Amino acid sequence: MTDLYETQRAMRNMRRAAIQRGVIAVLDIGSSKVACLILRFDGDRQFRETDGVGPMAGQASFRVIGAATTRSRGVRFGEIAVMNETERAIRTAVQSAQKMANVRVDHCIACFSGAEPRSYGLAGEWELHDSVVTEQDVARVMAACEVPDIGQGRDALHAQPVNFALDHRSGLGDPRGQIGNRLSCDLHLLSVDATVVQNIIYCINRCDLEIAGLASSAYVSGISSLVEDEQELGAACVDMGGGATGISVFMKKHMIYADSVRMGGDHVTSDISKGLQVPLSTAERIKTKFGGVHATGMDDREMIEIGGDSGDWEKDRRRVSRTELIGIMRPRVEEILEEARARLDAAGFEHLPSQQIVLTGGASQIPGLDGLAARILGQRVRLGRPLRVQGLPQAATGPAFSSAVGLCLFAAHPQDEWWDFDIPAERYPARSLRRALKWFKDNW
Repeated sequence: MTDLYETQRAMRNMRRAAIQRGVIAVLDIGSSKVACLILRFDGDRQFRETDGVGPMAGQASFRVIGAATTRSRGVRFGEIAVMNETERAIRTAVQSAQKMANVRVDHCIACFSGAEPRSYGLAGEWELHDSVVTEQDVARVMAACEVPDIGQGRDALHAQPVNFALDHRSGLGDPRGQIGNRLSCDLHLLSVDATVVQNIIYCINRCDLEIAGLASSAYVSGISSLVEDEQELGAACVDMGGGATGISVFMKKHMIYADSVRMGGDHVTSDISKGLQVPLSTAERIKTKFGGVHATGMDDREMIEIGGDSGDWEKDRRRVSRTELIGIMRPRVEEILEEARARLDAAGFEHLPSQQIVLTGGASQIPGLDGLAARILGQRVRLGRPLRVQGLPQAATGPAFSSAVGLCLFAAHPQDEWWDFDIPAERYPARSLRRALKWFKDNW
């Protein structure tokens, strides 16, 4: 864990330097697309009036000046499967975005959805020597948290303090400068498979880019799709991507749990391809144009031309009813939502005061999905779109861009993490394990 701590600190310093220079790229490495946005940071607020977007969430400090997406290659389940294909896709997206922005970028912040994330809740206490809480006290109370044994070959991706208590007053966001005797802290640690992270860093370095930050797609999707009161009162974001579905739970404006289901929209496409015996490209077209999860009497009569160019006239002229298509899609969509439900139950989501669930990601656009999700996940479900940020092209404002937009907000205003503080080096050893579930019940 120590070396990753140093890597994360180095990335944070690089992010600061890049933002001072004025431009940084954000890169969403997904299973179905690679999206790149280039942000310009300006000290002045000249854009606020022109775009009609207020300074909410600090968006006024940056503007998107370049955007590009390309079909993802070599990424499966949100993880790199073929290095040189992924490298080519990243280069294509970054070069197109640089061309649009007319600027060269050296630093990027990336997000990804795979790597088997696991959440831990940690708690620590510290007696204050001086009655005023200082930066060092915050570092020491975080160092006092019992670090779980996250296992061989795993690294911490996020380690965020989500709650501070000073004597008997809990729910403090930032205790620095306040007066008290005993400081305690709740920390959320998200661990991921280390080799997946190393592959992503290596791949980005091969594209002649320095990496200035890494984030979980589930986390950044939540930042951009949940509105402020949802983040405050407790809500879950289910980000349905191509190869994986990310799940994050927010409370008091912090992520307190994250997980991932290794299924997404590509699996629905694959089922259509097998069920109708058509190529994947045809299956994708049929899914986006005619797909759905609720069949009505009308759908029996609505026939879909499959089309094709196999040379067999009979096969190419086939038609199927929309009911048949829905019959292929629905079981897989139900399976993905039921898996998401199981992860939320394991996290103790029902103990939160608000039960709001927000669906986002490209695969959330299947017609009728919100109704089906309300039945499986619970009544309070809505479809989410990312927050508006300045300069974002219209084509990049849909749910498929939730993580890319969230990454912009993360780049501009990262939350405090463990590595932002000078924590005494002897404080990394693995201690007792405490899973997120018990922590929910005790602390919220």
